[in-house]
Amino acid sequence: MNSNIKDYSYIYQGAGGSAVILVHGMTGTPVEMKFVAKHINKKGFSVYVPTLAGHCIDESAFVQSTWQDWYNTLETTMYEALKTHDKVYVAGICVGGALGLYLAYRHPDKIRAATLYSATLNYDGWNTPFYFKYASILVPIGIRIPFIRNIRMSDAFPYGIKSERIRNLIIKNSDSMAGALPNFPAKGLHENYKLLRVIKNILPEIKTPTLLLHAKEDEVSNPRNSEYINKHLGGISELHLLEDSYHMIHVDGERAKVSDLTADFFTRY
Repeated sequence: MNSNIKDYSYIYQGAGGSAVILVHGMTGTPVEMKFVAKHINKKGFSVYVPTLAGHCIDESAFVQSTWQDWYNTLETTMYEALKTHDKVYVAGICVGGALGLYLAYRHPDKIRAATLYSATLNYDGWNTPFYFKYASILVPIGIRIPFIRNIRMSDAFPYGIKSERIRNLIIKNSDSMAGALPNFPAKGLHENYKLLRVIKNILPEIKTPTLLLHAKEDEVSNPRNSEYINKHLGGISELHLLEDSYHMIHVDGERAKVSDLTADFFTRY
């Protein structure tokens, strides 16, 4: 075992019998969830924030992982939470939200409700290159070609954050995103598209109450992503659009509102 590998997972114990699993995004880190985790914890929930398999190590570990590996992390965390909690909920950002929704689909008797932050079925936000509209078709084909398989993509300004103050704080404080990969390997995008195809097909079968939170000005994924999910889910669902955020709504200027909406929704179930 590599002694330099750090586990970024953490748990905030709550006063009651309810637990929330918070899921970071692809190539992301549990550290990015800390504000929301602390805020929800203050509402009485225990909060589990796992490190997805293959994440927070290095690029080699990440590209060897699959979306099923990422999902297995959530399932393991769910069973751990159920040892000491009667109710378990799940919330996640982007790919993390999709994984959480799949957990709810697989375990409708164990996950009471789910929340998706900035749901992404397609990369079609205002700051996304035009050719990404074809990525879901081209990536599965191109991933077989070494040149394309080795492509690395980087986050572009404004890095998912509308608040200039928060963006500057994150840029100046490297610990605020400790464990996150600096680049986005094409292999990860391929795994993500495989997961999203599964999610899109099972939406009508998902009966778990679901809350969708999405920024009107999301630069990565247009709000129509959440609108589509809201329309096709088989159970109770709600959609709230945020006025003053970009893609990283759990970090941006309305993060307290995101936390409150999440906790309030879960309290109802």
